[in-house]
Amino acid sequence: MFNKITIADARKQFSDIINRVACNDESFVLTKRGEPIAALVSMKEHKLLQEIKEQIDIKDANKDKNEINEPDEPIPWGDLIKDLGF
Repeated sequence: MFNKITIADARKQFSDIINRVACNDESFVLTKRGEPIAALVSMKEHKLLQEIKEQIDIKDANKDKNEINEPDEPIPWGDLIKDLGF
């Protein structure tokens, strides 16, 4: 669950917020004029989000690649990474 906090309040409590994120795995949504504009999350959660994003990107790349190749033809991981420029 995210805690909502204004940017102004976040500035005043920055040290406390960072400690809560780092030590307690709390997350904060920073708001400006009532609109969410950014989020503070722990590195653990950030890494998880990155892994999910990478898996989605790989699935999308495989889908695109399979539209060009035979649908049932597997794409070797090394070839996919090279084709994507990594």
